[in-house]
Amino acid sequence: MTSRFASLLALILLAWAPTAQAAPVNTGHLVAELVSEAPAIAPGQTIQVALRQKIDAGWHTYWRNPGDSGEATKIAWTLPPGWQVSDFTWPAPEPQPAGPLVNYGYSGEVLLPMRLTAPADAPVRQTITLTAAAAFLVCEEICIPEDAVLTLALPVQAEPAQPSGRWARPIAQTLAAAPQADPALTAVFNYSEGALSLAVAGAPLAGRDLAGSYFFPFDGAVLDHAAPQGIERGPQGLTLALTPSYAFQSPEPPQRLEGVLKAGDAYYEITATPGPAPAGAAGLGPPPARSGGSGAGLGLPLAILFAALGGLILNLMPCVFPVLAMKAASLAGHAHEQAAARRQGLAFGAGVMVTFLVLAGALVAAQAAGAAVGWGFQLQSPPVVAALALLMLAVALNLSGVFEVGASLQGIGSGLAAKGGLSGAFFTGVLAVVVAAPCTAPFMAPALGWALTQNPVASLTVFAALGAGFAAPFVAVAFAPGLLSRLPRPGPWMDVLRKVLAFPMYGAAAWLLWVLTLQAGPMGLARLLAAAVVLALGAWLLGLSQKRGGTVLKGAAAVLAVAALAAALIPAYPVGASSGDEAGGAVAELPYEPYSAARLAELRAQGVPVFVNFTAAWCVTCQVNEQVALARQGVADTLARTGAVYLKGDWTRKDEVIAAELARHGRAGVPLYLVYDARGSAPDILPQILTEGLVVRALEAAARPS
Repeated sequence: MTSRFASLLALILLAWAPTAQAAPVNTGHLVAELVSEAPAIAPGQTIQVALRQKIDAGWHTYWRNPGDSGEATKIAWTLPPGWQVSDFTWPAPEPQPAGPLVNYGYSGEVLLPMRLTAPADAPVRQTITLTAAAAFLVCEEICIPEDAVLTLALPVQAEPAQPSGRWARPIAQTLAAAPQADPALTAVFNYSEGALSLAVAGAPLAGRDLAGSYFFPFDGAVLDHAAPQGIERGPQGLTLALTPSYAFQSPEPPQRLEGVLKAGDAYYEITATPGPAPAGAAGLGPPPARSGGSGAGLGLPLAILFAALGGLILNLMPCVFPVLAMKAASLAGHAHEQAAARRQGLAFGAGVMVTFLVLAGALVAAQAAGAAVGWGFQLQSPPVVAALALLMLAVALNLSGVFEVGASLQGIGSGLAAKGGLSGAFFTGVLAVVVAAPCTAPFMAPALGWALTQNPVASLTVFAALGAGFAAPFVAVAFAPGLLSRLPRPGPWMDVLRKVLAFPMYGAAAWLLWVLTLQAGPMGLARLLAAAVVLALGAWLLGLSQKRGGTVLKGAAAVLAVAALAAALIPAYPVGASSGDEAGGAVAELPYEPYSAARLAELRAQGVPVFVNFTAAWCVTCQVNEQVALARQGVADTLARTGAVYLKGDWTRKDEVIAAELARHGRAGVPLYLVYDARGSAPDILPQILTEGLVVRALEAAARPS
């Protein structure tokens, strides 16, 4: 009897014994512990254990691929001989937008299961204490590395233990929901001309609601995580339009694309290889440059606001200064004729809006056709640059009084007609936009970058907001009688003002001439100079005919103007005539290397800080930054002191690699300045307007070890 009582008492004590014990540890912003699905383990048995994280509200930890920044949770075990633990079974992550970045991770409570296997000779009726060191990066607006040493005590019993207790069901649910490979799914990808498509098809996706589908790559280097993923449905699956990262531009691009596909409310592990689209997926070809998906980042209301603000600020950018001459002359001529001034303002606004929308429509159509172009694309064409240079010269000659278009300024005050000058105001708006295109004002870059990933209606809406912001100051002044009345009455002073304002137009023509030398080399320069001389002769003959009369002179002037245009444009400029470096362009006082994705990857692998400057000769903002902020002794000294490498990407001529890199960072044009630190983190994006101190501080921060 005593023996039976003792056995019963032993069973009761065993049932109430603190088996599979783990001590929770508060690391500061989460509580971590090791938990087990079973209260014990048998020799040779495999059970599931898990690292539990209970994360503070508003904070998060990271998935196996943390995304643009962050660091995955890690664990290192200290095990007795013969014991084995697998890697984590990672639950599906959550996207975690962080400004312009997107990370992947977890919030609230998460279990990371692992398989624990006991050796066949594990001692029965003993409790084994397992120890593990866990490391977490816990982030809110700031990130804090935290760690914990955790223990798990497991009794070893003769018979296999069955799942039971508090953590059996949560661990089982986590494993059931974790992404799994499904042999019924076929996945392939296609990479072509900077664009990446991923097509997945099979019975598990047939008839499923695939809205909100998303691909989480295992490798953090293959995709731009912040770029939206466009979705195209097929009867048996879908195709995602992805934005590739620099890994696809290396000499040996990836041959496997592995990760987790979120398809509706289900998650699948997939491994895609290059090949034709599987049956039932949407067509797999080079994906369109824009996405019909929901998009990410700004959203339409904020993009409209940023575009309008950018348009306002664009009036203050250096590239618009020459056209201010035409604006000023027009305002001065109509200051005391309120009705005419209002019509002039509206005509100028119409010219701005029409031109913005035409350029935007051409840009949208070009990108939809697969061309790698961005804002300011028209100035990547040597014929367009040549034509604009001649146009600026003609406008300057007109302002200088060599010939007249319409009534002279002296007579405007006494002889304004209701229709007078409206076409000129409209033309001024057109020219202002064409000349302003090379500039990217603050707020413009994120708005245009967002717009060029959306459907055409959203894109054109954002460009319309940009045009409205750009036109608003001039239109507002035209409707402000109090401001206009402060100008003197028309008189001889206006002719002097007109001639003075011709010189910014000469400057614009000279700048465009310089841009052409970088695109078309010495022969292009010689051809355009010859055309400019012929055009100037034609303008002088036209002015002479206006003073003395005579159709012969007018005819000769017209012939010379056509000849000038032909001399500049008919001999086609060779697309690859010379690069900026060969022509001597974009020379800086700083030592730099030409940008390439392979060189950037090599430097980052070596732990070298890198400053990347995406620029163009036709980008006035870029050139001002070059002189004011970059070509400075302080920056040169900082580069030498920190060992940072300066890479320059020249977008003066079309370059699909640079266009893809701009799009990867949410930009549609230059300038774009990136600073990569020595620690392998995501790059810092500097503002469009630089100062020497800002660049120096960014380089010093990038060189710090931690």
